Amino acid sequence: MGQNTMCRDASSGRAGAVVTDRRKTVWILNHYATLGQGRHYKLAYQLARKGHSVTVFAASTVHGTERNLITGRAPYILEEDGPVPFIFIRARDYSGNGWDRMGNMADYAWRVVSVSKKLSMVKPDVVIASSVHPLTWLSGYIIARRYHAKFVAETRDLWPQTLIDMGRLRENSIAAKVLYGLERFIYTKADRLVFTMPGGKDYVASLGLDTSKVAYINNGVELEEFHQNKVTHVYPDADLDRTDVFKVVYTGSMGQANALHYVVEAAEIVLSRGISQILFLLYGDGYQKQELEELARRRGLTNIRFKGRVEKRFVPSILSRSDLNIFTGQDIPLYKYGLSLNKMFEYFASGKPTISNVECGYDLLDKYQCGITVKGGCPEALADGIIKFYDMPPEDYARFCQHASIAAQDFDFKVLAEKLEQLLLE
Repeated sequence: MGQNTMCRDASSGRAGAVVTDRRKTVWILNHYATLGQGRHYKLAYQLARKGHSVTVFAASTVHGTERNLITGRAPYILEEDGPVPFIFIRARDYSGNGWDRMGNMADYAWRVVSVSKKLSMVKPDVVIASSVHPLTWLSGYIIARRYHAKFVAETRDLWPQTLIDMGRLRENSIAAKVLYGLERFIYTKADRLVFTMPGGKDYVASLGLDTSKVAYINNGVELEEFHQNKVTHVYPDADLDRTDVFKVVYTGSMGQANALHYVVEAAEIVLSRGISQILFLLYGDGYQKQELEELARRRGLTNIRFKGRVEKRFVPSILSRSDLNIFTGQDIPLYKYGLSLNKMFEYFASGKPTISNVECGYDLLDKYQCGITVKGGCPEALADGIIKFYDMPPEDYARFCQHASIAAQDFDFKVLAEKLEQLLLE
């Protein structure tokens, strides 16, 4: 598959022009890919429906949980969901962000190279290696070289720039210099570069590298599945069913990058202004959840509820019953290249407006007029923005809702898969 084939002139029987087979054999490397959901499953599924052969290589550990799909010594296991086979590579258990997690990354990066060599599969035409961590890029490069395949490096987080801007790594440290060197090497060697943030070309230009091979394919949402789940998997929650309050909803992780203390502080400001009809509902979990709950408790906030982790299938029902969806983040320079948050596209699909305090380049809320971005690092500005939607005339509010649904259509995984297929065929 993916090789050149000869076609013959039907009238003369002579060999005609060489035609390239549009079907490709594609291997996708993503340490944290999940069978049945997530970016690379959705893209792989859509490509498979178009006739391409796609295999996803992921680690056996399920990120954010204590599950490991391989408990013995098997180097890998194969699982399938419809047309998309997943090969899970054995990697050690870990929790948190310590040395065990670093070892888990190394396990995956090393073993995916070894395991892929032993598999009796049709060899790839294209290898797509996706960060978060850059060791996956290196593995993808080695595998692509081995099979003389095209190599696509996908950037979902800017390493090491993300770690530096968030204060986890010093810019002049040896580790940062090694990661910068690896990044530059991969960006130079890759046949194509895919960025999930819109400003990827700007970032590559800032490194003084060739921008002609940069493509932009953001994260997205499968609209058909979203709307089906909204109807068939209704989350039971009396607060969501209330009609006497204005519901501000957050879904997702609760860690340092999410900066949810701004939401707690905004809730306090709203309450201090005598507005008790705005209710903050936070769904999700993370290492800062208890700290946030304690903060709200100390400040006596009666207008905020921490709902805990919910299954993914319930998220459409939750978001679609909100009045305003919210996400927050740290006030750092990193976001000048744009955002690629999974939750943002689910927020769009809900048909409800979004408020954010993440000041960024290529602001999609501004582009589609489906929400507003307020000043970063300022809980007063966040509270003001929430109250603005609370007081908004119905016709203006309806316009934001309509624009959210329009934005979601541009980020349906069917549309994103078309972009990826075009890249593979070039």
